[in-house]
Amino acid sequence: MLVTQKLGNIRDQDLEGWTVAVVVVAWHETRKRILHKATTGGVPVTMKFLADNPDFKDGDIIYKEGNQLTVIEIAPCECCTILPRNSLEAAAICYEIGNRHLPLFYEADELLTPYDLPIFNLLQRSGFTVRLEERKLCHAFNSSVLPHLQLPAHGNGSNSIRQYTISS
Repeated sequence: MLVTQKLGNIRDQDLEGWTVAVVVVAWHETRKRILHKATTGGVPVTMKFLADNPDFKDGDIIYKEGNQLTVIEIAPCECCTILPRNSLEAAAICYEIGNRHLPLFYEADELLTPYDLPIFNLLQRSGFTVRLEERKLCHAFNSSVLPHLQLPAHGNGSNSIRQYTISS
């Protein structure tokens, strides 16, 4: 089966009467443009998103035919779960994780990062509330990805950043 686009999410669908096949992906595969996987039933699936990364979410529908749906499931993994007590503590945690170039996820009031022994030990020694848990890493912070700036035409004499507009 070849997949080139997402068709929605099962959270937005009434699943009555549908047969659902699942393709399990790891958190680090959710932005890959080309993936070769299989459903839990063994059906091979090739996903090719050549124009943009797919940014798969848990429950994304990637195939629909007859009464058959094929959906993405993000596999749980070992992660550090951190519950900051206030915004200053959250900022310090984000700094420590970002300083080590580790991915950061959020769920409700918790911050999550894939398990890494040195960061786990550092956070514990620093007095943060950190637990080792098996969780799905679904909601990534993408703060290092900036929107495209539309720069003014070259040579218009403007050096002001205020004249730039952010495209959506």
